[in-house]
Amino acid sequence: MPKASSGHKGISRIDHEGKHTHGWYVRVCFDRKIHAKFFSDASNGGKEKALRKAVKHRNDLEKQLGKPRTDRIVVVSSTRNTTGVIGVQRTIRQTKLKDGAVLAGAVFEVTWSPEPSAIRKTSFSIEKYGEEGAFLKAVEFRQKAEKKIYGRVIQTAIPPFAEVKARLDGNQLTRSGKRKKRTP
Repeated sequence: MPKASSGHKGISRIDHEGKHTHGWYVRVCFDRKIHAKFFSDASNGGKEKALRKAVKHRNDLEKQLGKPRTDRIVVVSSTRNTTGVIGVQRTIRQTKLKDGAVLAGAVFEVTWSPEPSAIRKTSFSIEKYGEEGAFLKAVEFRQKAEKKIYGRVIQTAIPPFAEVKARLDGNQLTRSGKRKKRTP
């Protein structure tokens, strides 16, 4: 991920001669909300002091919001998520056998990014563990991955399985794993 002009994630330099505006603009995006504040060079004792105050403000704000201090993107919610747990989705997994035959089965798939620009996936079979068991194993795996990456679990509130099941039953899974909304 490219760094901002300041060398710090979420902090950008603003130099607008026409409006006599010079300083650092801090943006912290977390849980679908954007928090922003401008640190003027003039009112903060110069360019370097303003940058130090901007970095401190960003770090304090992330701590207050519960966002881990990292230069990586942290996803905590998504409108496309159907399970209520980021990085866990129910899908159809196709496995090609040595003889060329293809087996397809429903799974809960876990995705995570152990390092920038790398995505990993694993899945838990619904046939093998049952639907609730596979979901719980997927959630546990995702939480372990978050702890390893960020030093703590990001999403601690996990919806009850009955709620997850109701959400999933409102979506029809196709053979390709894509979801189609059911129409009443």
